[in-house]
Amino acid sequence: MNKSILTLAVTAAILGQTLSQQASAAGFIEDSKATLSFKNFYINQDVRNQDAPRSEEWGQGFFLDFKSGFTEGPVGFGLDVLAMHALRLDGGGRAGKADIERTPGTMFPLESNGKAKTDFGRVGVTGKMRFSKTEARLGTLMPKMPVLTYNDGRLLPQLFHGAQVTSNEIKDLTLTAGKIEHSTERNSSDSYGLSIAGANSGSKAQFSNEFYFGGADYKPTKDLLLQYYYGNLRDFYKQHFFGLVHDWKLPVGALKSDLRYFYSDSDGKNESSSGRAEGYRSSGANGSSGEVDNNLWSAMFTYSLKGHALSAGYQKVTGNSDFPHINLGSGRTLHLITNAQIGKFASAGENTWVAGYSYDFAAIGVPGLKTSLTYFSGDDIDAAGSDNKEWERNFRVDYTVQEGMLKGVGLSWRNAALRGNDTRDLDENRLIVSYSLPLF
Repeated sequence: MNKSILTLAVTAAILGQTLSQQASAAGFIEDSKATLSFKNFYINQDVRNQDAPRSEEWGQGFFLDFKSGFTEGPVGFGLDVLAMHALRLDGGGRAGKADIERTPGTMFPLESNGKAKTDFGRVGVTGKMRFSKTEARLGTLMPKMPVLTYNDGRLLPQLFHGAQVTSNEIKDLTLTAGKIEHSTERNSSDSYGLSIAGANSGSKAQFSNEFYFGGADYKPTKDLLLQYYYGNLRDFYKQHFFGLVHDWKLPVGALKSDLRYFYSDSDGKNESSSGRAEGYRSSGANGSSGEVDNNLWSAMFTYSLKGHALSAGYQKVTGNSDFPHINLGSGRTLHLITNAQIGKFASAGENTWVAGYSYDFAAIGVPGLKTSLTYFSGDDIDAAGSDNKEWERNFRVDYTVQEGMLKGVGLSWRNAALRGNDTRDLDENRLIVSYSLPLF
């Protein structure tokens, strides 16, 4: 608890000094916002086809999010500070004793004896500059792009560190470019280099500190979004993304079409057999060379009517490697229609059908209550001996209190079951209580 208080105190001191020095910069102060948030997170995981103990963890997170405005003048400057701290309420016993620096627990880092730490935290600082309709950011980033998205699947979110420029100078067109050098995983206070599955474990683990990205979002009409993004993790892979999202209002209801295509190829040391022998490899099909070679396309269609939404989609992966993405093994979020609660359905050769149903109870006079059920079925996974299969079912209920003393409190239950003929059969439950309090 002392570390939590110290983290918030240091942050408050930084903010106080900054505000004092910027007293004459009206925009910096007048447009600033601060929010104090709380997140109570419980997770249990039960492996059904292996002799493994049931895993349970429970923690409380505290977040202080300060976002300044910009100083006045042609070029404005600002500062964002995000302080967060997590307290362990129940660690579920020993999580295993391995390489402590690289194998933290699922929610909390591990002590040298293999037990989860009682608490941990971090402070992320981001300097920002604005000119006209272009903004540059340097420091802690939480990107949400097709080629890179931060993960928020545990108590504290995953953070990235680097620089990003976003421009809206042209009407209906948003341009983005930047570079990421490190990540802070969701269960750690430390920063690490970047890597992909197949390259970040063992005696030859390899990492990179250069992920370059750029992209464009264009809305030719209010109902149509066209996207192109590029990502390059040096010495691992190059990736191109093309996307189309269209909303079509029908005489009865509405139809949303979501089309996505990724083309990924090798880069730098991953291109050569000698580089792959050094450890710059990708996970992939049985007998693959470890070179990145992947194409992934998908289509998802959602029909909605009076609170109901019915979805159906298909995703196909070709090439000898798995879908490449930044992955240190502690959690990832992918811009795929198969981004399920547990699995991602992005192995070499995998074909996946997706079906889902959701309902917003506001349609019958119960605002704030939503529920959804999604089913994923993947087959033709390239593996030794035969093509493997897997399926996952996700069920979710969310409710936000609309009035009274608890107004704004969010409640969420997320249940998932994963089964396959070459994977862990896993049941998982997550219970989340969250609340945000605007300070100014």
